[in-house]
Amino acid sequence: MHRLVPFDPVRIAELVEVWYDGWHEAHAAIVPPDLVRLRTRDSFRDRALQNAGGTRLAIGDDRLLGFVMVKGDELYQLYVAPEARGQGVAQSLIGEAERRIRAAEHSRAWLACSLGNDLAARVNRNAGWRNVGTRTVDLDTSAGSFPLTVWRFEKDLTAEG
Repeated sequence: MHRLVPFDPVRIAELVEVWYDGWHEAHAAIVPPDLVRLRTRDSFRDRALQNAGGTRLAIGDDRLLGFVMVKGDELYQLYVAPEARGQGVAQSLIGEAERRIRAAEHSRAWLACSLGNDLAARVNRNAGWRNVGTRTVDLDTSAGSFPLTVWRFEKDLTAEG
């Protein structure tokens, strides 16, 4: 059981750990080493604080199980703690992101998925998102933007309630 709540700065250390651990687990072996070096705990903390307004947390048993960040029409970040995987947390967070994007009057949502992140790609497809090919995006880093070619997933939100 979990509930979704707005970002709470009291949970920043938990969020940073879930994000840092999850990002390194999913990406360290498939992205350029220069990007891996830039993905420090401090960098995740800074980005979390910059995107606090677009963040929702999944809380269960008074601990952070995962989070989602939305930027405009983009599902910007989604991470679930290992112990919460397979319990519907990712689906709940994706649904929340889709509702928020739709509420902001966007009819289509998109997300970037690292090439080779097959688990995330499967989660996206299972949630009804469609891989529309590769794109190069400029990632936010402490050293400025970092171009990375990713899979772009999109979802039409007009048919959703």
